[in-house]
Amino acid sequence: MTLAKRAEQRLGEWLYRLARYLAYAGGVLLTAMALLTVISVIGRRFDGVGLGPIKGDFELVEIGCAIAIFVFMPLAQIRRRHVTVDVFVKYLSPRIYAFLGFLGDLLIAIASTAIMWQFWLGFGEKVPFGSDNIRAALAMGSKPFFAETTYELEIPLWIPYGLALVGAGFFAIVSIYTVWRSLNWTLAGQEETP
Repeated sequence: MTLAKRAEQRLGEWLYRLARYLAYAGGVLLTAMALLTVISVIGRRFDGVGLGPIKGDFELVEIGCAIAIFVFMPLAQIRRRHVTVDVFVKYLSPRIYAFLGFLGDLLIAIASTAIMWQFWLGFGEKVPFGSDNIRAALAMGSKPFFAETTYELEIPLWIPYGLALVGAGFFAIVSIYTVWRSLNWTLAGQEETP
């Protein structure tokens, strides 16, 4: 007995493809941050001959890494590649092992939804746009008096918050999907390879 197994598998394939493309984007972003760091360090070394560090390199790396973390999490969740401790569970029956996987996915779904909600509230505090009525309807809070920016490059903070919110939102969606998938595995009596 399973719950809409065919629909769950079709949705899973679609979510997996999207999560993989997001992870590719995160890989490109991390590669760009690594290159930025190398170029900036080389520029610091040759500061006396007309080169110099890239202005705001630490801010760009900080923002890029924060966004990359959230675009990697959906793929890790859908493939079940988070860190686990399997010291004693490998000796349990497949049905109990599947049930423990279901509980783990349920806890991650709760945590990812809370993370996404907190990002949404943070995004609402940072973004200086929208009427009070729309902001109230979307639970964004009051409009800030001024757009908060980074120190050196003056990048508005709502931009990286919004980009990380996309990853956090998709992570929550994937986590809710994995609860459904794990429930089907539990009902079937054993886990399948994701």
